[in-house]
Order: sequence, then structure tokens, then C-alpha cells
Amino acid sequence: MTSLVFAPPAPPSLPVLGREARLPLRRVYCIGRNYPWPGDGGAVPEEPFYFMKPADAVCLAEGSLPYPPLTADFCHEIEWVVAIGRHGFEIAPDEALSHVWGYGVGLDLTRRDLQQAAKAVGRPWEGSKAFDACATCTPLRPVSEVGHLRQGAIWLRVNGVMRQQADLVDLLHPVDRLISALSRSVPLHPGDLIYTGTPAGVGPLLPGDRVSGGIDGVGRFELLVASPKA
Repeated sequence: MTSLVFAPPAPPSLPVLGREARLPLRRVYCIGRNYPWPGDGGAVPEEPFYFMKPADAVCLAEGSLPYPPLTADFCHEIEWVVAIGRHGFEIAPDEALSHVWGYGVGLDLTRRDLQQAAKAVGRPWEGSKAFDACATCTPLRPVSEVGHLRQGAIWLRVNGVMRQQADLVDLLHPVDRLISALSRSVPLHPGDLIYTGTPAGVGPLLPGDRVSGGIDGVGRFELLVASPKA
């Protein structure tokens, strides 16, 4: 057995609705601009593009949501989350859904001011996208129970006011195409999560805000934004 210089942390995982077993997490891929947004002229990117978040930054979408440091523009982005359950590389679109283990509802959380500052000088986005609790997710629901959705309302409210509202049918690149395209860049493995993009209406969150959201047929959540740490 390999000797380690210190005990490793517990592997990140997410609960599965109605089961004791949890799904271990490997990597988190986040797809950019995958819904129509005002002002984009209806253009559809030829290929999906992605960035990544640390797996240990994924937290369960319940209770409080910590307001992160170094930002004054902490933004919500609700997303359909796909959990991969089978290894694949260069997956054909007509085989892609067989690699899905289940689905959830997540938030891609962003320090927008840091992102805009990085964009302005051509720097990477990690400081704006990869921080503690930067991605939430509801308990996962296996395909064996919910099947593969082709449509369903996706929505997010802040303090009861609708901010984001769309339908899964509006995805510019549907799940089978996302999986196929992503697998041409990197092999996919069990435990990988794909955050499939967010509808228009992203906006800032403030301490004390109540955030609720969901996807019909997948799940719902409600969170309270906590005050920044002193």
C-alpha cells in the first residue's frame, strides 16, 4: 500500500434522492452560453465551450449559501446538471445518453466583477469561477427513475421575484451533443458532472436573499445567502 505524508480528505460526493449510497465526484465541467440570450442575434456556437470547477467546491443545495470573499458582484446561474456514470471517449451523439447516470439542479456561482476584470486583460477565469461552494446541486436522481428529459421548465427566483425562466428544450446544444463534443476533448468518467449552461437573467445576490429554483421533473431547492465572513 502506498504511504501518504498525511491523511487525504474525504472524497467529494453528492447524495442520491431516496438512497443511502452517494455518487462520488471526479470532475466538474461547466458549459458556457448554451441558451438564447438577448442581444446574441440567435447565433449558436458551432461547438460548445467549457470551463471547470473543483469537485470539492460542489455543495448540496440546501440551507445557507456562503457569500464569498473578494467580490461585490456575486451572481447566480441556474443549470441542469448531468452526472456521468460510464467511461467514454469520442462518444457518438446517438450513444451519449447511455453514459448518463442521473440528473440534478445546480447553481454555477460567479464572482462577476472578478470575471470581468480578468476578461479585460485576457487572464484566466479561475478566480471568478473556482472558489469554495462555487457550485451547488440538488440530490441526484438516477435515469432509471426519471428517464431522459427533452423538455421541462427551468427557473430561479430571488426573494420571490422571477429572475431566470426557460425550458430545457431551449438548450442550444442538447445533452447528447454536449457529451459527444466534450468527450472529443477529454475522456469522460463515472462521477463527472456537466453543468449544461444557464438561461438569460443572471444577476447578483446579496446577504439575506432567499434563492429558490428548480427544473420540472428533476428537483427544487431553496437557499439563504449568508453574510460574508468577518
